[in-house]
Amino acid sequence: MEPVIDATVYIVDDDADVREALAWLLRSRRLLSECYRSAEDFEAEVLRRPPVVRRPSCLLLDMRMTGMSGLSLFNRMLERGEIEAMPVIFLTGHADIPTAVDTVKRGAFDFCEKPFSDNALVDRIEQALLKSAEHLASDRAREAVRGRLEELTDREKDVMRLVVEGVPNKLIADQLDISVRTVEVHRARVFDKMQVKSAVELANLLRTP
Repeated sequence: MEPVIDATVYIVDDDADVREALAWLLRSRRLLSECYRSAEDFEAEVLRRPPVVRRPSCLLLDMRMTGMSGLSLFNRMLERGEIEAMPVIFLTGHADIPTAVDTVKRGAFDFCEKPFSDNALVDRIEQALLKSAEHLASDRAREAVRGRLEELTDREKDVMRLVVEGVPNKLIADQLDISVRTVEVHRARVFDKMQVKSAVELANLLRTP
C-alpha cells in the first residue's frame, strides 16, 4: 500500500508510556503523529480547527481515560460527522471488547486490544489514513462542483438541466422560448464553466457522490 502523503495520526491516551510507545512505533514507520493526554485537550486543540486546514488523519483513542472517556469523545465526533474524515481506532483492554465491537457497528474504523501487534496496528492505521484521504478528496470534489454551479446564470442552469435530461437543442429552445442559437451559446458556456466537454461528462459530474 502506498503511504498517504502529509497525513497525521493522533494519539489520545492518558498513559504517557503508551503514548510514547505508539509515537516511536509510528516514527519507525515514517508516520507523523501528535499526542494528547486527554480527550479534552484533543477536542480543544484539533477538532476545533477549521475543516479547511484538515489533512488526512486517523485517531488512536484509548477507550477508558480520566476525565472525558474515549467513548464519550467518539460519540461527540459521531454526532458532528467527524469520523469519516478522521477514522477512529480504539485501543482497548479485554474487558472493553464488547463495547469496542459496538462502536465499530456505529462507525468506528476498528479496535485493537492491548497489548497490540505492531504490524497489525500499523496496517490498520495505513488503511484508516487512506479512507480519510479518499473522503477529503471527495469533499473537495463536491465543493469544486458547487463552486462551478454558483457561477452559472439562472438561464444557464435551465439549459443545463434540459441538456442533462437529454433534450435536443431544438426542443430546449421551444421549452425556454429562445432561439436554437441562444441555446447553443448557453450550452457552450455551461460546458466551459463546468469544465466538461460533453453532456455525458456533465451528467456524471453532477452525480459526484
